[in-house]
Amino acid sequence: MTATLTLNERAQRLADHLAATAAALRIAVHQTGGARVLDCGIHAEGGLQAGLGLARVCLAGQADVTFAPGEVAGLPCPQVQVATDWPVAACLASQYAGWEVSAGDFFAMGSGPMRAAYGKEELFDHMPGREQAPLAVGVLETRQLPGEQVIDFLRERLQLPAAKLTLLAAPASSLAGTVQVVARALETALHKLHELQFDLSQVVSGFGTAPLPPVARKELQAIGRTNDAILYGGRVILWVRADDDQLREVGPRVPSSASADHGAPFAAIFERYHRDFYKIDPMLFSPAQLVFQNLTSGRSHAFGRIEPEILQRSFFQET
Repeated sequence: MTATLTLNERAQRLADHLAATAAALRIAVHQTGGARVLDCGIHAEGGLQAGLGLARVCLAGQADVTFAPGEVAGLPCPQVQVATDWPVAACLASQYAGWEVSAGDFFAMGSGPMRAAYGKEELFDHMPGREQAPLAVGVLETRQLPGEQVIDFLRERLQLPAAKLTLLAAPASSLAGTVQVVARALETALHKLHELQFDLSQVVSGFGTAPLPPVARKELQAIGRTNDAILYGGRVILWVRADDDQLREVGPRVPSSASADHGAPFAAIFERYHRDFYKIDPMLFSPAQLVFQNLTSGRSHAFGRIEPEILQRSFFQET
């Protein structure tokens, strides 16, 4: 990655393009408390292209995000596809939803490169990624547009004037929000490897896909379907320079099937734990399948499996 632009500056260029083409993308641009807010699916309709834009901003422009043909249970179901040569910067320093944005009655998990500008998450103590940026760009998964209280919360912590802040927002129960969440298969694999204390500097490039589920009307169902897309349909390839024995040891622990909570649609798991995310086994949040392609030895190591029956139940049978 060149040093000429920060992650936030890269994301700002993408956000500027989204704002300039707002009508074509069916998104709305607001000024709130001096900050720019892009509604990609709360009151605005949004759509597929808005979802790709959201995902690209989350990744700070350090990954290609596209659609590819696919199917689930014999029905057409596009795949959301992410490819990057900067996996740690794109997925963990930027895309990972690691910042709890809480102000008044507003709460959302914040992702995007504003996290790197803030840099207070413990994750940044274990990897490079903190940056000094002249502006900040973030993405919020929420059904509520952020108001002035949220802008104040962020600008105070980022130590930037509100005019230097851009936020993009959409719920998981919107088309754009669904795309944005499903574009996280690669991110979950990298975060899982970090939790397993795998040296992420060994990861050279990454590629991930997950099926795009039908947009759910209710938020709980939307959370369930988007998680299932990754847990039971996500596939990731990591090109690494590592020891094969190390890959054989860590590999079986990466896919979602390594978790005791694996095997039921996510909405059912969520209800089992009385809708408390923190009671769910954190090792569940991983793609269904991972392949290491070792550039050192030329060998490949595959782990996990997709679960088409669970995807069918989640996407097409549950109400």
